[in-house]
Amino acid sequence: MAHQHSSHSRPLQTLIGAGLVLLSLGLAWGARSISSEAGYGGVGPNFFPWVVSIALLVCGVLCVVHALTGGFRDLDAGSGGERAHWQGFAWVSAGLLLNALLITTLGFILSCALCFVLAVRGFKSSEGALDLGWKAWIKDLLLGMAVAAPVYWMFTQLLAINLPGLTHTGWL
Repeated sequence: MAHQHSSHSRPLQTLIGAGLVLLSLGLAWGARSISSEAGYGGVGPNFFPWVVSIALLVCGVLCVVHALTGGFRDLDAGSGGERAHWQGFAWVSAGLLLNALLITTLGFILSCALCFVLAVRGFKSSEGALDLGWKAWIKDLLLGMAVAAPVYWMFTQLLAINLPGLTHTGWL
């Protein structure tokens, strides 16, 4: 269901667009310092940073144009609560921080699986469906490993990019 925009939302919408433009310019500034020497497939390492910064610039300019010509259109009412869900935020934050802290100790697969398990706890908590039973923990750990392992193998085995592993085999 779309809702009407008040006059005080347009400056905020313009600010969002301007922020995207500034972010894109910052990314472009960083991308210019990355080597452009062509690598695999004729594309250099600076290709994707440039693509992302240009796409973000286009989005930012379009957001500013929309904001200045009537505001963002056809927005649905927000589905979230009126207040932040701090318990869910804590679960997700713990997952991200533990992933960063433990990735070189546990390896990519296990640390990402742990991050997945804790993030699921956070999102389920925000929905009022937090399950702290051991079956839910094991199921989510297995799902997290099922997502992380192919990503790890693709990078280490197919692309020959080193990611932290539990062993030096490239498979764990």
